[in-house]
Amino acid sequence: MKKEKVINSSALWKKLSDYVRKAGRVSARPILLMYQVMKSPKTSKKDKLLIFAALSYLVLPVDLLPAKRLPVLGWLDEVFSLTVVYQRVCKYITPEMEYKVNHTLDKWFPEYKEYEVLTEA
Repeated sequence: MKKEKVINSSALWKKLSDYVRKAGRVSARPILLMYQVMKSPKTSKKDKLLIFAALSYLVLPVDLLPAKRLPVLGWLDEVFSLTVVYQRVCKYITPEMEYKVNHTLDKWFPEYKEYEVLTEA
């Protein structure tokens, strides 16, 4: 049986890495976690496609609510889609994924290496 490659993750990674470096460490964390979940062989194809769609929508220039015309509302569609997908796929996040993401964030944002971001109440 031939294994199919469904998603070109390297092209998406290039766009995402450029985007999240501008967005900042706190905003980058869930995005990078979703990317790690998408790459995992334990994640279902359906969930991989959902993640790919949400992350692609984030970095593509096409937008349902353009941020240039509607400054505050322009970000709501991205935030909503990312939040919905993140809530669905967070069950796949492993400690190894957390470690990889934290290591990447420490490289990209060394000024925050000594600080811990609170993610749970």
